[in-house]
Amino acid sequence: MNGAQALLRTLVDGGVDVCFANPGTSEMHFVAALDAVPEMRAVLSLFEGTVTGAADGYARMADRPAATLLHLGPGMANGLANLHNARRAHTPIVNVIGDHARYHKGFDAPLESDIDALTGWLRGWTRTSKSPDELGADAVAAIAAARTAPGQVANLVLPADVSWADGGEPGTPADPPAPVPVDEDRIAEIAKVVRAGEPTVLLLGHGTTRDRGLVAASRIAAATGAKLFAETFPARIERGAGLPNVERLGYLAEQVQWQLTDVKHLVLVGAKAPVSFFAYPGKASELVPDGCQTHVLSVLGEDGTGALEHLADEVAAGVDPVRQEATRPALPSGPLTPQNWTEVIGALLPEGAIVSDEANTSGLMIPMTTAGAPRHDVLTLTGGAIGQGLPVALGAAVAAPDRPVVCLQADGSAMYTVSSLWTMAREGSDVTTVVLNNRAYAILRMELSRVGAEAAGPKANELLDLSGPDLDFVRMSEGMGVPATRATTAEELADQFGKALAEPGPHVIEAMVPPLL
Repeated sequence: MNGAQALLRTLVDGGVDVCFANPGTSEMHFVAALDAVPEMRAVLSLFEGTVTGAADGYARMADRPAATLLHLGPGMANGLANLHNARRAHTPIVNVIGDHARYHKGFDAPLESDIDALTGWLRGWTRTSKSPDELGADAVAAIAAARTAPGQVANLVLPADVSWADGGEPGTPADPPAPVPVDEDRIAEIAKVVRAGEPTVLLLGHGTTRDRGLVAASRIAAATGAKLFAETFPARIERGAGLPNVERLGYLAEQVQWQLTDVKHLVLVGAKAPVSFFAYPGKASELVPDGCQTHVLSVLGEDGTGALEHLADEVAAGVDPVRQEATRPALPSGPLTPQNWTEVIGALLPEGAIVSDEANTSGLMIPMTTAGAPRHDVLTLTGGAIGQGLPVALGAAVAAPDRPVVCLQADGSAMYTVSSLWTMAREGSDVTTVVLNNRAYAILRMELSRVGAEAAGPKANELLDLSGPDLDFVRMSEGMGVPATRATTAEELADQFGKALAEPGPHVIEAMVPPLL
């Protein structure tokens, strides 16, 4: 058994049986070893940003890591933006990063680079394997690191000679450690805060925006009058009829300040105190209002959901949660607008859907129009690095092939990773993508005025305009093997969306929506 075979065997035995890959020469023995370890599913992508984003989406839905296979430092560099999003989502991923043979590194070949600098940027776990007999143990450590609460990116650098050399020994993975329970004294202190009767907000963060956490938090709110908010971009939030409907903090600083008006106590549950996404002249960076005390129920790595349930039993014994009623908007009519396209989605969203939401400015109404739709999961843009929507949808479809995936995708950010469509076609992924084509970087038009930039004229506006030439997503999608249609009215979108959902495999609908701004 060579090192690559030992590595793949260890990954599969450790529950990592999907690898999103864009390999090169230094990874060829890993590629060849796939036939020796047939339990590993390898998914080819044409660009590393799709590889890393798909691994993120997979793990968010599977609750276990996928592997990636990246070609040297430049390959990893291509995937860093979506690894940044994965880091912010606390997603468990095992990156296998090929490297030159150890004896070759000193020759400074053209693809030689500082891989350690790239892995260090992610603030995760990193190890470079030194020999084939140690590679199995290194893989065990990588899996354990990725799965340690709250989850992180683990980077295993694989020199080519370690991969091809004989003497590989598979490792024996161990069960991941359980999240750390929250101290009972801390729960008792928070119980005093929420019982005091002063205006209080519980801010739900990582791991607490799923069924158990939402129900427990809603019980607390019903019993004490506390308000509930989820962080702006949760990695995964469960929504829909029968679940408590928890509003997310706004993207704009002014929205958050309004949501927290007159609040005296902010209780963090696996979340950080809110800050402005960007600095603006003359505006505050910290968004906790003056006179508001911040309290911590749980930090990342602790069992925030368990703490919420314990707190609910303490302050809300016998109190039921407030659950969202089943309700849908009526199907609209007329030309598409930034509002009515979201009503189409809310009216037709299927049971059990997974929504990868990168609609950006076009999707501001989506949380409202889908609140009473059948139960579904939403995966959001956790790190703010655009180009996540399509890859995350792909990974979610691989993780949950029995569930429909709906990707709500802005046009500008779609172009970052549009080649994801090719992989969806290759894999037969059941993803219905609605591309919101407003032919603009609309969010940057908004930011141009918000940052106080003066005298913005034609040259500035050209950099925010996506027309001339117009992007044609129907032709692009069909060129990559994905059937596509174009909708200009609400009636057309409803017809095309319903048909796409009824057919297996990937579909693209280009929705011609005017810009919100």
